[in-house]
Amino acid sequence: MKCALITGGSRGIGKAISIALAETYYVIVNYKNNEAEAVDTLNKIKNRGGDGDILQFDVTDRRSVDCAIDTWVAKNGDKKISVLVNNAGVREDSLMMWMQENQWKNVIDISLNGFFNTTQKLLMSMLTAKFGRIINIVSISGIKGLSGQTNYSAAKAGIIGATKALAQEVARKGVTVNAIAPGFIRTDMTKDLNEKELAKTIPVQRFGEPEEVAELVAFLASEKSSYITGEVISITGGLY
Repeated sequence: MKCALITGGSRGIGKAISIALAETYYVIVNYKNNEAEAVDTLNKIKNRGGDGDILQFDVTDRRSVDCAIDTWVAKNGDKKISVLVNNAGVREDSLMMWMQENQWKNVIDISLNGFFNTTQKLLMSMLTAKFGRIINIVSISGIKGLSGQTNYSAAKAGIIGATKALAQEVARKGVTVNAIAPGFIRTDMTKDLNEKELAKTIPVQRFGEPEEVAELVAFLASEKSSYITGEVISITGGLY
């Protein structure tokens, strides 16, 4: 049975992705602290006829990643993690001149080092199976940069570069690596923004919904997307 692991899969975009992928895959919802939200996501998956697990680990801690995944694999010998969605991330916005060292390190650690920890852990099994889908949730901030997000822009731009490089390393083994760069999506991460004013800067005149991102993830996670790799696909309502 093919499975999909979504890091930070219990809330926001991650929650929508977990639910969308459950139509095709057995879904593993990763969470760090909020078990209640992870359980809620899993319940929604099961209510729609899907199935899955919740799995606690901290993407910044390689030992935590390895232990959690090794334990899960040992208990689920008939299941293979074929899809990885690197969704875990955090914003800690500040102008560079005022940014604290921990704000820089935390954002880089969760997004960029988290990508490395989970991807490297699962890569060999995908290569051995000659099938894999690695989908990295980045941001328009990593493409164009946004004032007050030097840390976030750096983290997401780093993943974009890694996406393009890794795609070239593994394509011949049937593993694709792509990134999705959302713009303003209506989630907890954007609730502190002035949506009414920012919507005026977006050609479609609104924020996106998590489900719209999830639909794109579902396509890239499917066998139908086998000729798409090394790409960064923006989903921004026309914003650049």
